[in-house]
Amino acid sequence: MHDQQIPAFRRGYRLQWEQAQDCHVILYPEGMAKLNESATAILQLVDGVRPVAALIAELDARFPDAGGVGDDVKEFFGQAFEQKWIVFREPA
Repeated sequence: MHDQQIPAFRRGYRLQWEQAQDCHVILYPEGMAKLNESATAILQLVDGVRPVAALIAELDARFPDAGGVGDDVKEFFGQAFEQKWIVFREPA
């Protein structure tokens, strides 16, 4: 993954608030995965249009006290890709 790749949810996967779980979850054909606040903040920005670098910039602006979230965001996207929640597209 590089900064200009565009993350998008894999077909059949979506982010949703789940009242019964009292948290956001990723829903997919085989089930669901509960998300913590950090994962939710990242995945709420995934729109299939903006590249990783833009998402990192927005999160850095939103959480200035974190001291830069780029490495954490990239690590999370690597895990989300391995879990098959997201795919990466090359910019047009």
